[in-house]
Amino acid sequence: MVSSNSILVASKEQVSCEFNGELVILNLKNDSYYGLNQMGTFIWDIIKEPKTFCQIRDVILAKYKVDQDECERDLLELINDFLANDLIQVSE
Repeated sequence: MVSSNSILVASKEQVSCEFNGELVILNLKNDSYYGLNQMGTFIWDIIKEPKTFCQIRDVILAKYKVDQDECERDLLELINDFLANDLIQVSE
């Protein structure tokens, strides 16, 4: 489970690159491809280096005009999707 102090980082078992304006990620564990939109790409760029959930949220809030509760819900949903697809690692 992801908490506000969870440290998130992109898995080492993936490669990513931009393609036609989207970020494409290849999970090397299961040979699956994932495409991210502009916001997903923005968040992916943040977690290339270890960051806490709160640090990621704060970067988003500083750049975009969005309600904090909505930001946290949407970010948690994306993070859980990344986790379900083995794209990130989480530690406390």
